[in-house]
Amino acid sequence: MAASEVKLQETASLIQQCDETSEQSFFMAKATGRLTSMETHLTESDERLSAAEARIVMLASTVADLRDKIDDQENRARRNNIRILGFPEGVEQGNPSKFLEEALPTLLKLPTGTDLSIERAHRSLAPRPGPGQRPCPFIIKLLRFPVKELLPRSARDLGTLEWEGHKILLFPDLSRALQDWHRQFLSVKRILRNKMIKYGLFYPATLRVTYKGTTSSFATAEEAEK
Repeated sequence: MAASEVKLQETASLIQQCDETSEQSFFMAKATGRLTSMETHLTESDERLSAAEARIVMLASTVADLRDKIDDQENRARRNNIRILGFPEGVEQGNPSKFLEEALPTLLKLPTGTDLSIERAHRSLAPRPGPGQRPCPFIIKLLRFPVKELLPRSARDLGTLEWEGHKILLFPDLSRALQDWHRQFLSVKRILRNKMIKYGLFYPATLRVTYKGTTSSFATAEEAEK
């Protein structure tokens, strides 16, 4: 009888162990399934993230290209424009085109009878400066590109320009982005002027330097400084 009880106990213990093993297997299988599902979701999330990052890079490149094209169109639209600094506020007496057509030929010592053909002229769109503040520049649009080239060239040939005691400066009318791009060459141009080396800054922003009969082109100030 005792042996039978022992046998029964052993059998019950084996059944319990089997049940526990089955339960553990069930939970292990369930956990493994969950892990597999999580790994699948993570893989899919990584793929979506990679696709989103690639799209962001593509969109950033597209935006940069569009920005460059818009800036190029803006500067081409300003191709015949000149920005003139230094004339006091109010000297144009409400008619800037007439004033500049009379003042510029004398100021720049242009040949008699030079027709500037100013299409339009106005002060820059900014609040009227107060007493002692720098006057707003004139922005003029010329009908003919050769005349637009003539004015700054004449200013460079004369050096310092003065009108009734006021220093006058002429600049191309460029977009803010292109102005910043040109500004990087300021120190290089100063060095070239001091050394009497011939140079020119060409659209959109290429510095050409002629030295000892050889002309070199530079896209950045760092290249030119070498």
